[in-house]
Formats: sequence, C-alpha cells, structure tokens
Amino acid sequence: MTSRLAVWLLFAAGFVMPLRGAELNGWPLRVANVDERTGEVTAQQGLGPFLAERTSPDGTSVRMLRPLFLHEAKGEQETVHFLYPLVTWRRDGADSWFSFFQLVNDRREAGFGGERVHGLDVWPLYFSRQSGDPATSYRGLLPVGGEIKNRFGKDRLTWAAFPLYLRVEKDGRHTNYVPWPFLRFTGGNGHHGFEFWPLFGHVARADDYDNQYYLWPLVYKQVKHLDESAGAGATRESLGFLPFYTRTTAPGYIDENYLWPFFGYTDRTAPKRYHETRAFWPFLVQGRGDERYVNRWAPLYTHSVVKGYDKTWIGWPLFRNARWSDHAIANERNQFLFFVYWSHEQRSLANLAAAPAYKKHLWPLFSVWDNGAGRRQLQVVSPFEVFFPSNQPVRELYTPLAALYRYDQRAPDDTRWSILWSLVSRRRSPTEREFHLGPLFSTRATPQSGERVALGNGLLSWRRTPGERRWKFSVFDFRRSVASPAPAAALP
Repeated sequence: MTSRLAVWLLFAAGFVMPLRGAELNGWPLRVANVDERTGEVTAQQGLGPFLAERTSPDGTSVRMLRPLFLHEAKGEQETVHFLYPLVTWRRDGADSWFSFFQLVNDRREAGFGGERVHGLDVWPLYFSRQSGDPATSYRGLLPVGGEIKNRFGKDRLTWAAFPLYLRVEKDGRHTNYVPWPFLRFTGGNGHHGFEFWPLFGHVARADDYDNQYYLWPLVYKQVKHLDESAGAGATRESLGFLPFYTRTTAPGYIDENYLWPFFGYTDRTAPKRYHETRAFWPFLVQGRGDERYVNRWAPLYTHSVVKGYDKTWIGWPLFRNARWSDHAIANERNQFLFFVYWSHEQRSLANLAAAPAYKKHLWPLFSVWDNGAGRRQLQVVSPFEVFFPSNQPVRELYTPLAALYRYDQRAPDDTRWSILWSLVSRRRSPTEREFHLGPLFSTRATPQSGERVALGNGLLSWRRTPGERRWKFSVFDFRRSVASPAPAAALP
C-alpha cells in the first residue's frame, strides 16, 4: 500500500487515543499514561471522560473539560473552543481571530505592508475592515449605510437606508437598486440596462451578452457571445416560456424542455458527444455520451457514470454505491439511508496485492478504521463521527463522551482496549502486558521489571523480577516503575 493511502485514512480516523506508556489507573478520578523513559505524564483523563490533557511528541499540548472547553497550544499557535461551536478563539503569533457562532467575527492580523488589519463582523448588521489603506478599509451598518469591499464575490457593495438604495460593483460593472430589489439601473464598462423586477428587464453589453425577461421568471431570452474557440460569431441562446417550453442552443448543442421541467432532451456533439432524454423528470432519465452515462428509474434504480465517477442508487434513499479513482487510489463508498451504514474503502492501483484501507460506521453503534498497514481502531458507541468526519473539535470534545468501548491496534502485535473510559483496560505488545480494573486490581509484565500484581494501585502487591521464581509480597508499593532505556527482549 502506498504511504499516501495509509496516511490518508490514518488521519481520517480521528478519535483521539491516549499516548502509549505505563498506565496509572485511579479511575474515575484519574487515569494517566507515563513515559517510562522519563517518568513524565504524557496523557491523562479524570472524572471518566470529562477532564483530559495530553502532550504530543511534536510539542502540542491539549487540555479539555468535555464538552465545554478545549485548549490547544503549540509554540506561538493557540486555539480555544468554549461550548463548541459557540465560541472559538485562535492566535498565531501576533495574529488573532475570535468567533461567536460565526455571527460575531473579530480578526486582527498583519497586512501586506506590515500595517495592522482589524476586521469585525456582526452578522448581518455590521461589517468593518480597517487596514490603514482607504482602498481596502470599509465600514457598514445595515440598514443605515456604509460599504463593503472585495467580499461576497463583489468588488464593492454600497448602501444607504437599505433597501431604498444599494449599489453593487464587479469588474467595472455597477448596478444601482432604488429600491432593492425592484428598480435596477446597470452601467459601466460597456454594460447598460434597466429592470423593473419582476415585470421586465433588459441588460446587455455589446459583443458579450444580451439578457431580457418579462414577468420573471416566466418569460426570458438570454444571448451569450462565446469565445473564438467555439467559432466566429458563436453564441449561446436561451429562450423560455415557463412552464410550457424552454430551449438552449449553442454550436453542437441543443436542450429543449416541454412542460418544464418534466419532459425534454439534450443533444450535444461538441466538445464531447452526449444525448439525454427526460420523462417526468427527475424520475426517468436516459443519457449516453463519451464521458457520461445515466440510467435513472427513480426511486427504484439509478446508475450514472460521469467523468469516471460511478454512482448507483437502489430504492432511493435506501442504498447508494459510488466508485472513483483519485491519484492512483481506487475508492468505493457504500451508504444505507445516507448515514445509518456508511463505509469508504481505498485500494492502491499501483500495488493491487496491498491490503485495503477503510472506514465504516454503523450509526450510532460503532465506528471502525483500518489504514491497511496494521493500524486499526474501533469505538462503541459512535454517534458523531459519521456526521463530522473532518471536524477535529468534535472528535476531541464529543466523540470520547460516547466511547463505551475502544480498541486501538498500532501493529498486529501491539493492541490496547478499554471499557467505560479505562475502567477496564488491557494492553499487549512484544515487550509489555498490562491489565487494569480501575484502581482495584492490576497486572503488568515487562522484560526489565518482571511481573507485578497489585491491589488498590499498590496497597498490596506481589512482584517477581526476571530470573526469579518466587513472588515477593509488599505493602504500600505506590512507586512508579520506570523502565531501563536499554533494548528490551520480547516477552515469552
């Protein structure tokens, strides 16, 4: 399996597993993982899943009070979530960003010229950006007045006593609404037009386009001049008398509909051949072409192939299958009722003998991941992962709350499982065996320190060191056992 394939699904897996090391189990108050070389705590959780913190080898520190609070820091980068997704704050050096449910957004960052830029949005009432440059600075308060520059796909939006006056500018074209959306005057850079929406409108630009409508959207005519690659003087023309008839034509292309949108056909000969017929759209559709195939008898059966993306529906929305290739990786996705059952499998096209990588969810019972290279993870119960496959705050704050059982295999001979947030846990590796029943009972065996059985986390304990046959009994043995850094032999 290619490394790209293995890494993709490994990072896509998502639920956070504790770092490996000796376990100190004081469940439910505290369960900690200790680096045996240094004796430092690398990860711990308390009050079951609610309190948690860890430090990664790359220096990233994470602290959580689930599901209320998450703090993540690495160097000059810092992120805080409170009642996610309600409040988020981020810092990267001197730059910072604050958001309240994406409705109040405050940004402070360095501009291209070194000046400080401050942006503040209070949706949908107030928008501002102050950069020290009048060309990129703006303020606007709805409905009173103001402006916005280079946002929402427009060069500039200006308004006063909205909706009485609004001006929209884009690529030298401007449209004035007085009031919005009824009276519209268009001009600038060769554009001209007048609209009294929805009764009638006409907007045009010589050798570019000519659009007009009457009783929008019932009657319309649109003409668009195409570039020279389509032929000299070539145009794309659309005509509609809804709902009775619509037609769009261009060189090598025609699309007609009768009793729109129920009956119609599409015929294209250039640049790619394609023919489609529609009856009682969207239920009955038949299409054939060079890069497109459609065979739809909805909702019973649909099969389509569009530019290599092969999709099948059976008894919509019961079952969906999709197949496609991307960067020498074959993908297959199956879904039952969209999310009740969801699976995604990847196979290497460069190495057909390699094991597949996959993710599977049976909502809300379990989620399982396998990267095809020996790494495997399983969680029972898992109500969030199928809906938020790439949302790291959800994985940190919410996914562990439902983890009644977790299994983590880092290699075929290195596994760990836990029940009820480490009330019961077991780990096996070539150099270590460990079992915990909360703070009541534990066993641990390593080649360096031998075997240890403890009650009450060491209140009573029995040890047997390597090479000895007898067990030694002790009382109040609460010491941490730090392993020697020397190479360890495998356990028998």
